[in-house]
Amino acid sequence: MTPVQTTAPLRTTPDLIPAAKPLIGQDERRAVDAVLASGGLAQGPEVAAFEREFGQVLVEGRSVVAVNSGTAALHLALVALGIGPGDEVIVPSFTFAATANAVRLVGATPVFVDIDPVSYCVDPAAVRRAVTPATRALMPVHLYGHPADMTALAAIAAEHDLLVVEDAAQAHGARWAGRRVGSTSDASAFSLYPTKNMTAGEGGMVSTTSPEVDRTLRLLRNQGMEQRYANEVIGFNARMSDIHAAIGRVQLGKVLSWTAQRQANAAYLARELRGVVVPTVHPDAEHVFHQFIVRVPEDRDGLAEALRSEFGVGTGVYYPTPVHRLPSFGLELDLPETERAAGEVLALPVYPTLTLAQLDRIVDGVNTLVGAGR
Repeated sequence: MTPVQTTAPLRTTPDLIPAAKPLIGQDERRAVDAVLASGGLAQGPEVAAFEREFGQVLVEGRSVVAVNSGTAALHLALVALGIGPGDEVIVPSFTFAATANAVRLVGATPVFVDIDPVSYCVDPAAVRRAVTPATRALMPVHLYGHPADMTALAAIAAEHDLLVVEDAAQAHGARWAGRRVGSTSDASAFSLYPTKNMTAGEGGMVSTTSPEVDRTLRLLRNQGMEQRYANEVIGFNARMSDIHAAIGRVQLGKVLSWTAQRQANAAYLARELRGVVVPTVHPDAEHVFHQFIVRVPEDRDGLAEALRSEFGVGTGVYYPTPVHRLPSFGLELDLPETERAAGEVLALPVYPTLTLAQLDRIVDGVNTLVGAGR
């Protein structure tokens, strides 16, 4: 697949190319209208269908439980697996705070470790060094759409009898060693936030192979009950509505073709950009490019501002502060690759509706500014 062609000329002052762009069209609107017309807006048949289809398309037929956010997916997965006070869960610090927040919310302790500087995912060697008698689980993050080294992590987990909970919020459809992310662990969590590779407007999915964990998740998301007013456990209100599921079902039918376009756009950018470090994909990985990340060793923030003001190119920094240093955790740790990445990474637009002219503007902006020492 090649970048989308266009013959439209660039304006003298170009419209901003946003860093990310939700893709919502008439198909999604019609699906929502159908739910509104039905009168059944809460969790119902659309959610059940979305769960079945998501499992078939993205996690190799595993069972899937729909919830109201990616954070809820992580949180409920940990609760359902019995992780709680006194347990340690090994997590990367170079991620969105929700990864570690979920661990803290169940009363467990997040143990922050460093990342591999190429994939930006958790470093298996660092994970191995962090295992203690209190370690109960590993929580790798498939950051930016590049899968973590699940082969090495599975070996560590097997050696120490640990659970594996994948944070696949940014990695719908990614593969490691030929297997879809989210299809090989004890539980996995996906996000359906508007800027993800597919969205439901808001929402999350939890995947597991355990019937017991699956049933517990269904209880937890619905106030602890399977039958109305027959509450079996203390639960949450973490249901997905049929409105959101209807959007998600439409997007699920498009996400793999969108992914192919993201990959084509990423290949074009990687081939044409100069003066910045472009992404490297591990031979065992299929990267789905939720973000296209370049490294800018000098004045990353200055480059981002100049791209916006002079070329109309939006960018993002994911993430400027390692989680362990956020006020909510406030830890002093020696994680050099994490610190280096936080100061250098810059996300360029890569979403599937970018035109060739827009891709060329991104390339021209980066190459011009970096060449000029900006």
